[in-house]
Amino acid sequence: MIVLLGVLVVVIGFATRRNPLLVVAVAGIATGLLGGLSPGKVLAAFGEGFAGSRAVTIFAITLPVIGLLERYGLQERARTLIARFGRLTTGRFLALYLGLRQIGAAVGLTNVFGHAQTVRPLAVPMAEGAAERKYGGLPERTREKVRAFSASADNVGLFFGEDVFLAVGSILLITGFVNTTYGTHLEPLHLALWAIPTALCAFLVHGWRLLRLDRQLERELGTAPVPSDTAVEAAQ
Repeated sequence: MIVLLGVLVVVIGFATRRNPLLVVAVAGIATGLLGGLSPGKVLAAFGEGFAGSRAVTIFAITLPVIGLLERYGLQERARTLIARFGRLTTGRFLALYLGLRQIGAAVGLTNVFGHAQTVRPLAVPMAEGAAERKYGGLPERTREKVRAFSASADNVGLFFGEDVFLAVGSILLITGFVNTTYGTHLEPLHLALWAIPTALCAFLVHGWRLLRLDRQLERELGTAPVPSDTAVEAAQ
């Protein structure tokens, strides 16, 4: 049980708002030493972990590319595109995005969508553009609400969609643990199939919340276009 002190290091580090990378590194070193590993083996474990997860550093390429696209008008083009679909409201668009995100995750395409590569440069401008087409400029509080719902559509779609894909890490971890600990023979396909009803319920519940966003915007802004905060400040 003394090996679990590494978890305590993580809790204390995050509670005191320390650098997350430093906290995880210290917790890993502490866990390895308490588990009887030599400093050389701990260092080797860090190296193997980095080499096996080097795909995580793909953001170092993704972020500059997204930045260049935004600099040359990606968000403006997204707003222009959404303006062509008159019946596609903010809630309907986000519900559609939720479905696409969940289907993509269910077939293993977890990196096709995402906050950095899709939500910020595309989904948020399109959701805001749908609202601006109907109400005009958006107050800052309403704009932040639309952004929050956009992020939630991606989170919910990924979280409940990826478990339907039988080769995802969480499914393999569960089956490996259960089969090893209890001596059963649980197949990943069984868990993936039982995750489908949960995914459908998540889509219905959160999809309803996204569609209800249209009524919330209606109550807050009405049908007439309203000036945005920046427009009001410029007029003053």
